[in-house]
Amino acid sequence: MEKKGKLRKILYIAAGCLAAIVLVYLGIAFYFRSHYLFNTEINGHDVSGKTVQQAEQLLKDDVAQFELELKEIGGNSESIAGADIGLKYESSANLEEILSGQKVILWPGAFFKDNADEVKIEVSYDVDMLTEKINSLQAVTGEQTSAVSAYPKFDGEQYVIEPEQYGTAVQRDILEERIASAFENLQDSLDLEAEKCYAEPPYTSGSAEVQAACDQMNQYCKAKIVYPMTEEVVVDASVISGWLTVDDKMQVTISEDAVRKWLEEFGDKYDTMGTTRTFTTPAGREATVNGGTYGWSINEIAEYDVIVDAIKNGKTLEREPEYYIGGTAATHAMPDWGNTYVDVDLSAQHMWYVVDGSIALETDVVTGQPIPERITPEGTYSILEKGRNQVLTGATDPATGEPSYRTPVSYWMRVTWSGIGLHDATWQPAFGGTLNQTPGIGSHGCINMPLDQAAALYDMLEVGTPVVIHY
Repeated sequence: MEKKGKLRKILYIAAGCLAAIVLVYLGIAFYFRSHYLFNTEINGHDVSGKTVQQAEQLLKDDVAQFELELKEIGGNSESIAGADIGLKYESSANLEEILSGQKVILWPGAFFKDNADEVKIEVSYDVDMLTEKINSLQAVTGEQTSAVSAYPKFDGEQYVIEPEQYGTAVQRDILEERIASAFENLQDSLDLEAEKCYAEPPYTSGSAEVQAACDQMNQYCKAKIVYPMTEEVVVDASVISGWLTVDDKMQVTISEDAVRKWLEEFGDKYDTMGTTRTFTTPAGREATVNGGTYGWSINEIAEYDVIVDAIKNGKTLEREPEYYIGGTAATHAMPDWGNTYVDVDLSAQHMWYVVDGSIALETDVVTGQPIPERITPEGTYSILEKGRNQVLTGATDPATGEPSYRTPVSYWMRVTWSGIGLHDATWQPAFGGTLNQTPGIGSHGCINMPLDQAAALYDMLEVGTPVVIHY
């Protein structure tokens, strides 16, 4: 009996303890019906054992203390405090749902499991205050440098893509939108560059349009034109690259102005027609000659078309440039008439016919009387035509309506289309000296020669032979 009593007592005690434990367990479970379980985190706050109201207060405190950091290009930063724009807490969703969704009867399991949640907090702010604050930002008021697109750049050998550059000019509408969104989502940091708040370059290094322009310009630079002047003049990538441009739409253009300017400089250097030449006369005297119609004269208009066609088609050419009719000479070296030519010395009243550097004929002559209407024109010319038994006619005399003279000659070698030439003059009493200065003896501008010398020269001389007339 005594043993049974003790056993019963033990059972009662055990039952009481179990009941107490159950009550405590259930009590804690009941507690967590209005409080968050252990290891519960909401929006980064530990709300273990807190009520919805207490958790909400933490979120309200976050809003009250909220500050947005703006990370700007170049490592600069600014901030806008919520208080500066009247930021207010309005509500937060899901706090009650998180609480009601807890498995409180299994509350001990919360010790071994982290439970982190994020809730959307509804806020309000003064739009005008935010606009005013944005207006005062250094990112807005500071210097606004524009973005620069990537573009093809010549590196000395070929075109490569020069990377784009980002400026500091903000896109105001995007900036305002991103800042407003950051406040509405309580996002405490905003990278303006990452969020594309700055004006972006239209084209980047990866843009297909930039690569296509680069490829086209390199294709153009494959062209090569070699002009064999006194020295080789080479038009290759180093020159062509200075003629190529690319616009803001990545359209490649060959600059007409640049090509024509180069051709003008090319002509200025190698054109000799009408220029002053310094040379040594057959008599060994240093002399200069100005003007005339003989010499090089590059047809820059025609050569432009050749150059542009070669560039567009990547051609390699070796060529003499296009010349105007008559705009060629014996050599590019100076004097450009070479070593076969007629030399007329107006000072000495003497002429030479030089063939391959040696004097083949020389004679005294009579040239134009030194008055404006009769003077023999200085310059470098060429024999334009030859003719036997010609009648030379002067200008029409207004008083008579007849030519001022008609003079028959046996050997005519034209130098200018205006009527100057070499010919025999059987009427002259003599040649050389200063006879040309005597009225009635000085010619009307032609070079008068003895008959036998004119005949000999006529037989030797070819059309196109240079004629140098100088003092």
